[in-house]
Amino acid sequence: MKLSYLALALGTFGLGMTEYGMMGILPDLAQDIKVPIPVAGHFISYYAIGVCVGAPLMVIVARKLSLKNILLLLMAVFVIGNLAFSLSHSYASMSVWRFIAGFPHGAYFGVGSIVASQLAGKGKEGSAVAAMISGMTVANLVGVPLGTFLGSHFTWRVVYYIVAAWGLLTMMALFRWIPNIRPLPDNGFRGQFRFLKNWAPWILVLAITFGNGGIFSWYSYVSKAMTEVSGFQESSMGIIMVLGGLGMVIGNFISGKLTDMYSPVKVAMVTQGLVILIMVMIFFWSHFAIAGLLLLFMSTACLFALSAPQQILVLKNSEGGEMLGGSLAQIGFNLGNAIGAYVGGIPVTMGYSYEFTAVPGVFLAIFGFMLLFTYSMNGKNFRKHHINIL
Repeated sequence: MKLSYLALALGTFGLGMTEYGMMGILPDLAQDIKVPIPVAGHFISYYAIGVCVGAPLMVIVARKLSLKNILLLLMAVFVIGNLAFSLSHSYASMSVWRFIAGFPHGAYFGVGSIVASQLAGKGKEGSAVAAMISGMTVANLVGVPLGTFLGSHFTWRVVYYIVAAWGLLTMMALFRWIPNIRPLPDNGFRGQFRFLKNWAPWILVLAITFGNGGIFSWYSYVSKAMTEVSGFQESSMGIIMVLGGLGMVIGNFISGKLTDMYSPVKVAMVTQGLVILIMVMIFFWSHFAIAGLLLLFMSTACLFALSAPQQILVLKNSEGGEMLGGSLAQIGFNLGNAIGAYVGGIPVTMGYSYEFTAVPGVFLAIFGFMLLFTYSMNGKNFRKHHINIL
């Protein structure tokens, strides 16, 4: 891996630790600040809201800076937000800092995708963006389990001390290994939004949202699904989640290569079609232990196999506002996580067992596939016909 790609991947590793690490330390955090676990779970939501608010905000504020300096600024906000969160003791102040810690997430992926694509050259964009995203997959494979271990044996705060220190390390790597790339053309404030007159970015962001939601309707409840449906012991969940993380790493790697060989839309459509099939198989076969493990691996592989091609598709349809477009892709991913978790929980509240969480996932995945198919058939027409909103 090029050092420039490694620098970008260090950043996405830190973002992955920040976002997903909360799940493993939630009980310890709740006990420390003396709130119920469901209330502590709001910190997950505050981060997601911060991603949605911060993605366009950070891009608009920093649009005149060089791409390298934008990345450094985003990492500085990342360090401050996570360090302040780890040092806070009241629920109110922790909520504010958790919200701020989410600001750089979407913008970093957006700007990082542009940098990776420019450094890669034509025909290698898929592998370059996948290399950047690989940091988040490795965070799920290694970082999150390690953070859970440290949080349970010491204190949850040490996890976010390490995250903040990781941000400083990333800043050093970005400063040394990312070349000075000139700023993108400044099209003014309104110019950053002009691409949204086209149907294409809206279709793609919706496809990301529903596609991700299709997987997260089941994956949000994976612990219960593995123990109550597939029959594993709770003590096995650490190893099982490592298997899920391995799926993310492999899926992201293969997707990057295939995107370079074929096209982003073809890779995304085939992957989304597989998601539909996987959700159906989870409903019928996940009560077999081996099938449950295999389907977990396949679902997480598809989750990150969708990331690189869809990120590239949004960038290609965000002319004049590429940084904002890349950030909107991350908003789509996070909204999908939230929607999937919500609708996946509906069957459980109705008294059904956890394999039924895949049922709404089938319909979300089908909708995501239909949106990608619509884009593939009408991409050129979308660019010709504008929405009269801007």
